[in-house]
Amino acid sequence: MALLLPMFGFLCGLGLASIPSTTALKAIFASLLARCFIPIVIVYNMVFYQAGSLSLMLFSFSVAILMFYTFKAIFKDKLRALCISYVNLAWLGFPFALALFGPEISAPMVALYVGGSIFGNIWAVTAVSSNAQSWVAITQKVALSPPVFALMIAGLFRAMGVQHLPEHGWIDWIYQGAKVGMSFTGMCVLGMWMRHTQVQWIDIKRSSQIFAMKLLCGLIICGLTYWLVPIPQIETYIGVMFLLFCLPPAANIVALETHYQGTGISAKYIASGTIVSCVVVSLYALFLHMV
Repeated sequence: MALLLPMFGFLCGLGLASIPSTTALKAIFASLLARCFIPIVIVYNMVFYQAGSLSLMLFSFSVAILMFYTFKAIFKDKLRALCISYVNLAWLGFPFALALFGPEISAPMVALYVGGSIFGNIWAVTAVSSNAQSWVAITQKVALSPPVFALMIAGLFRAMGVQHLPEHGWIDWIYQGAKVGMSFTGMCVLGMWMRHTQVQWIDIKRSSQIFAMKLLCGLIICGLTYWLVPIPQIETYIGVMFLLFCLPPAANIVALETHYQGTGISAKYIASGTIVSCVVVSLYALFLHMV
């Protein structure tokens, strides 16, 4: 069932993309995902906190910084480095994680998403903008971003003692509904976006080479983290931690690039990276099934 829902959403997206009157639906679904479903999942998991969440936030944030500066040094290109380090944890990462590991992986996935989102809100604009960003503006942007705002709400609820409620069945129902909505809308947006994406073979080849490098980095980083960093329940979380290195560039990079530079170079990186990522995640799912 965990695999059928995202697959159904993806097929719905492919079908809806062929109907001209549904063009605005992609933006609506993306907004629902980022501003409603994911914040609800974040609030729930932070209120009913699980050990290790803070460590996972720091892991995804640190990995993104490390990958950004590593690939910036390799390619001498901040935009390409951003496309490698700032991955699509929102409308692609969550559905993939739920399909691969089941609903119990929501809490660690939330922690990874928050860390990656904080990185994106700080480094993305800095990477695509020719003008230096003030730390005041960056701090305001991070504080008002949906995942960080959701963390603030979760902190307020914990201070009110919501986590100690003897019965919270209605809260659980809202949370379950948000997870279903998150998985469906995420994959639906992917299907709608992929229907009209044109990618050349050279782009696929280049993205495949980059993914090979990312996966090697993932094996090294996750291996060292597993053996050297005392993260609670890391035996359970290590699989989803490695998923970070299988995901494509965040889709909003091209919007930021267009706004600040007036170009759309990252669109081909995102499109080809998404195609290769789907193949990589499928192979990863096969590997998990075999072991």
